[in-house]
Amino acid sequence: MLQPLAERLRPTSFDTYIGQEHLVGTNGVLRRMIATGYLPSIILWGPPGVGKTTLANLMSKALERPFLTLSAVHSGVKEVREAIEKARSKRFFTSPAPILFIDEIHRFSKSQQDSLLGAVEEGVITLIGATTENPSFGAIPAPLSRCQTYVLKPLEAPELTRLAQDALIRDVYLNQQNIVLEEFDALLRYAGGDARKLYNILEIAISNAPSNDPIRITDALIAEVVQTKMALYDKGGEQHYDIASAFIKSIRGSDPNAAVYWLARMIEGGEDVKFIARRMVIAASEDIGLANPNALLMANTAMQAAQAVGLPEARIILSQAAIYLATSPKSNSAYLAIDKAQQLVRQTGSLPVPLHLRNAPTSLMKNLNYGKNYQYAHDYPGNFIEQDFLPESLENTILFEPQHNPAEEKIRQRLQQQWKRYDYK
Repeated sequence: MLQPLAERLRPTSFDTYIGQEHLVGTNGVLRRMIATGYLPSIILWGPPGVGKTTLANLMSKALERPFLTLSAVHSGVKEVREAIEKARSKRFFTSPAPILFIDEIHRFSKSQQDSLLGAVEEGVITLIGATTENPSFGAIPAPLSRCQTYVLKPLEAPELTRLAQDALIRDVYLNQQNIVLEEFDALLRYAGGDARKLYNILEIAISNAPSNDPIRITDALIAEVVQTKMALYDKGGEQHYDIASAFIKSIRGSDPNAAVYWLARMIEGGEDVKFIARRMVIAASEDIGLANPNALLMANTAMQAAQAVGLPEARIILSQAAIYLATSPKSNSAYLAIDKAQQLVRQTGSLPVPLHLRNAPTSLMKNLNYGKNYQYAHDYPGNFIEQDFLPESLENTILFEPQHNPAEEKIRQRLQQQWKRYDYK
């Protein structure tokens, strides 16, 4: 059975490895490390199809180390222990430790990762873990602290173009055919920085191309054979957080065009409507807040409506809300106020509630002066009477600072009139 093109073209040396120049180029950190013969336990973090598994294989080959592999998807603690014992059996006196490569290490449970620690610390194995997720989120702290983390980048257009062109020359099956890559835009766009995806698309396109001589690969042909969505978005991995972050930062930065773009990326990638809507509800308070209190109403209504309607129509509701939030005046005064208040609570501890503010449902509590001298605001002109509401040691502490937008300027003026003690300027 013929192997997939991506497997047939897997690099066998650093000379045929394309990309990640910062790691394996002439002055790359891993290339220099290999030249010394030393390799610590490492984690290779990067999106799919950028060469993590291949790089691990090449490092093992260059260092002439035994190479053992496990997949986090199919291996449990038992398989980890068996691999460690196998590694022990391959060590002789002062020989370097075998390399244990674990693909998708972020899928390991705590017990599975814990089972590796002793072998890593004793030098029985050199661990190379591959992950598509941020190790800070996907790996437990103990293995992470014992490994160096190196980031692999999505492949750029020139690198993908070179891979596609080389495939027609290097592959023993493709080089027997007269194939012409006339256009690259669609191929590169659908590949999305992923070499494996590039090879898969190219192979499918060639097999579905009209049997002309030469076989012409065009953008139209690529678009025709690619039947599934291939948006660069992984709702279970790092892209999930990066694109959600870009969406919220675009709203915060008042750019409705960018906000709608990142919203579309999430929708096209299959993101849960509830997740998107919840993020907008948070942004409505964190980034808009008192500058436009209606933003929270809009976001909350959009969340309810989008869930009730569902996709595809929910995209219109989410778009309306995202544009409204992006074009709204901005203020983070409520966010800053609660941050200050929480920090103050941590510093000062559980200060007692002033007696006049305490509830007094029993006669004993009344005898202890609970609620004594409390002044009911509605009994006074303008429904206001100045009195103490903070613990005594925190009197006159300002936690909320109105910002300079029309809505909060009105709040500032009211505070200046009512609360002389706070010295609002």
